[in-house]
Formats: sequence, structure tokens, C-alpha cells
Amino acid sequence: MPSTKVHILDRNKWVELHADYLYNYTIGRRNNQEVAKDIVQDTFFAALKAQNNFKGKASERTWLISILKRKIIDHYRKINSAKGRAEVKMNFYSDGDREGEWIEERVPSAWNSEIEKVIENAELSEAIEKCIERLPEKYAIVFRMKTIQEFDTEEICKELEITSSNLWVIIHRARTQLRKCMEQSWFKI
Repeated sequence: MPSTKVHILDRNKWVELHADYLYNYTIGRRNNQEVAKDIVQDTFFAALKAQNNFKGKASERTWLISILKRKIIDHYRKINSAKGRAEVKMNFYSDGDREGEWIEERVPSAWNSEIEKVIENAELSEAIEKCIERLPEKYAIVFRMKTIQEFDTEEICKELEITSSNLWVIIHRARTQLRKCMEQSWFKI
């Protein structure tokens, strides 16, 4: 009879062990120190609430990063929602009789499409995440670790106790299934 392994999270050491890594990961995706700190704090709070869901199939850090990525996506959704945009004010002119702030949604049409790119990237990320969730659990874990979190092959093999050739077969199968899923859900004409 196989033994059941109990996976205990050491939440008292999360900040010490993972905060800097999570912060650096976040600041690379959202270049604002205060926002990055808030997102990391939200990640730790969400992890505390979800700690009973941790099954130990990946490391604590990998699990925290998966929560962090969802928090980053949530952040972009919030700032791109109609309510979030209405709360953002822009200093459109800084001199003369035109000086003043504008509510973002009333600013004349944009000269660049950065917001559209952010929204599209968030929507694409959401579609990819939904397709990843449809993968067999092991495929999803390996795909996230290798492709999204950019772990080294050796580190993944050691963590999951698989061979490198097994890892590459799993990656190939995961990508094939993801491509099919994306073709059906995202790239509809």
C-alpha cells in the first residue's frame, strides 16, 4: 500500500525565502515598486488562504509563483476595466491655460496602443492558462516549470524525479495539446 506523503508548508519562512524572488519576478512585469510590493503581499495572503490546496507536487516557490502570476493578471484586469480606467487620472498638459488632469477614459484618442497590447496580452495569457489547466496534471506542471517559469532541465528532472528525455517528451506532448486547444478557443475566425 503506497504511503501518503504529507506536504507541510513553512509559511513562517515565506517572506525570508521567497519574497525577494517574487518581488524581482513582479517588478520585471510591472515596473512599479509599490504595485510590485502590493502584488507580492496579495500573493502571500492568497497562499495563506489556499494553503490546504498545496499537494506538494511542486516546490513551495513554484506554487507561490503560480499564485503570483494569477495576481499579476488580476492586476492588469483591474487597471484595464472600465472602473479601473475611470480612477486613473493623467496630467495631460503641464503648462499654460491647458494645464490640468484628465480622467483617462475622457482623454482624446490614444496615440499608441499600449493599453490594447496589455489587454490583448492579458486575454491571451488567460486563454493559455485555461488551455494549460486542461492538460494532464503532470504535463501542466512540467510545461509551467520549463516554459513559463524557465527552470533548468536538470532542476525540473530532480524536482519531479523524471529523466531529461521524459521531460522533453512531456513538453512536446503538452505543446501539441496546447496548440490544438488554442486553435479551437483563441484563434477562432
